[in-house]
Amino acid sequence: MPPKQVRVKGHLIKFDADSLNTFLETLVVLESGETLPAYSRFCRLRPNPQELAARLCIPGRGFVLNAKGLPWKLLRKDLTTLAQTWSILSYFNLAPTSHTSDLNLGRARFVYGLVMKMDMNVGALISGHTSDFQPSSLPYAWPEESL
Repeated sequence: MPPKQVRVKGHLIKFDADSLNTFLETLVVLESGETLPAYSRFCRLRPNPQELAARLCIPGRGFVLNAKGLPWKLLRKDLTTLAQTWSILSYFNLAPTSHTSDLNLGRARFVYGLVMKMDMNVGALISGHTSDFQPSSLPYAWPEESL
């Protein structure tokens, strides 16, 4: 895997998980006997859409289903105020995306982790989303091939 770093105006900027956690002064909290934070363990499981909807939506609301009858997205208007707040924060600060109105299943799982106050490796989350950007979308920075 190539190093997660870029040059910005001649300065090397690292955006790997450890560098971001150091910069943000965040600790990765692990429960006794565990090797992953709670949110990482939760992500390895198949989420129960009803459980997500029960925590994120106002009573009586839930996932909109796709054509196959599977959970597709949560509408912003159906979210609780807390879930709306965390979704907006996640869209603009933690994991930017171009589509910010509704929550797909993956984003709903992320907001659920925030609402439930699960311990997360914030640096790994931000680093993963940052490395998803294409170099052409970064006018003043681009990934270094090798340093």
